[in-house]
Amino acid sequence: MGLTIGVDIGGTKIAAGVVDEEGNILSTFKVPTPSTSQAIVDAIASAVEGARAGHDVVAVGIGAAGYVNRQRSTVYFAPNIDWRQEPLKAKVEERVGLPVVVENDANAAAWGEYKFGAGKGHRNVICITLGTGLGGGIIIGNKLRRGHFGVAAEFGHIRMVPDGLLCGCGSQGCWEQYASGRALVRYAMQRANATPENAEYLLSLGDGTPEGIEGKHISMAARQGDPVAVDSYRELARWAGAGLADLASLFDPSAFIVGGGLSDEGELVLDPIRKSYKRWLVGGNWRPVADVIAAQLGNKAGLVGAADLAREPDPVM
Repeated sequence: MGLTIGVDIGGTKIAAGVVDEEGNILSTFKVPTPSTSQAIVDAIASAVEGARAGHDVVAVGIGAAGYVNRQRSTVYFAPNIDWRQEPLKAKVEERVGLPVVVENDANAAAWGEYKFGAGKGHRNVICITLGTGLGGGIIIGNKLRRGHFGVAAEFGHIRMVPDGLLCGCGSQGCWEQYASGRALVRYAMQRANATPENAEYLLSLGDGTPEGIEGKHISMAARQGDPVAVDSYRELARWAGAGLADLASLFDPSAFIVGGGLSDEGELVLDPIRKSYKRWLVGGNWRPVADVIAAQLGNKAGLVGAADLAREPDPVM
């Protein structure tokens, strides 16, 4: 179909990139993320125009954090942008004069990994993104499965603990409250407060108090064997692996692809996740066990995936 543009809407910047059919990014253009919803539409258009200069582009795919309808045109709800029933496709098409599709950003990243990254060679994969929150995507039979209304794979809001921790979505006990970057920091703060003698190195990386602990500190300390940092990763992995076991009962994939910022820690987080997954997998000693592998595309996955999904002539399932 030719060259397409993928757009990744981040908290601080909006990135647009021209992507070929092999998943190669040929050019990029970035603009700051504005604070208002209408200004974000203008910024998307500006980024697209900047990226397309000198390229013959046929379509645009936008990855948006939120619930997107099955027709890939309207954002039902976005948690971090004031979009409610936002006709994003129509607004951007009017500005750029190209066909536009809108995808959930986690779905776009999952598709990018499946098509061009860690998912190559697999027909059935489940992707999860372990970042500030927890997202994901479902690819079954080489198709991105988005559900009847388009809002499937909101894994982070599966209720893992009845009446558990309050989530930003308004529910309680959501998976992302126990397996995410926010959860990791909470675990480390709690443990450092309870046993500061086991967190001497971790505390030294911040301001010396549990409240000063940041995610980067936990990573650095865990690699040096700090007991609280290591135990905090194990707790996160326990919850992440248990959730994967539940997803295996639902989808029976050949692989789980783990992306997001926490996946950058490699085996520090992946190895305990695998162990927890095997521990909680029903019949795990007697059945085939899906691979748990790291994503490969990093922060490019969403942009590349959105661009490739813009080549789909009809809404994917």
